Amino acid sequence: MNPELAAWIIACSIRSMYRRVQIKICGLTREADVDLALSLGADYFGFIVYPKSPRGLSLERAAELAQRVPRGKRVLVDVETGTQELERYREAGFDFFQIHCGLQVGLATLAAWSGLVGADRLWLAPRVAPEDDFPLATLEFAQTLLVDTYVPGQVGGTGVVGDWGRFSELSAAHPLTKWILAGGLGPANVLQALSQTAADHLDINSGVESAPGIKDPAKLREVFQILRPT
Repeated sequence: MNPELAAWIIACSIRSMYRRVQIKICGLTREADVDLALSLGADYFGFIVYPKSPRGLSLERAAELAQRVPRGKRVLVDVETGTQELERYREAGFDFFQIHCGLQVGLATLAAWSGLVGADRLWLAPRVAPEDDFPLATLEFAQTLLVDTYVPGQVGGTGVVGDWGRFSELSAAHPLTKWILAGGLGPANVLQALSQTAADHLDINSGVESAPGIKDPAKLREVFQILRPT
């Protein structure tokens, strides 16, 4: 083990005495990756049904993979979902519904999503450019907010690290909301992300992949070794 990794693990061991970071592995497309993440102790498993995503699955395939995961850990991920689609997702056996949306989405749509699945099961991921204010009205409709990296023309899975300072400010100002940090997280930067944001929940996707939708077993094991050293 290289000295830098050893130092990370020691630092994380100290941190783990005080809190346990919740880990979501997202963009899962294969049984082997689901099973490995499950064996490593992932808290949430994300299955993307947005057709333009390189990790996008049909609802049927997503539900099939989700059956390998215990109830309470299955997250369905989509972009600006229609209400009829969300009703289908709700009936397909998922526990949480992570919806990425632009700032143009109105309060009526947010209220409809929240009404269909409940604020406790709705995870909102607003797409917010660096120059835009974060839409705090979303806090009224969802108990969980995911802060991902903004890249024009791309939704999630960017592999680009986001604005950790903004995340810290939001989570400190609104402690009753569950805030999930996403964007380019992997073995090389998860401890730095924790030290700079004090995040309690991490969304990990492209940072543990060998190709879009294909998790790298070594990287996946390494990130859990760092965050949860034995």
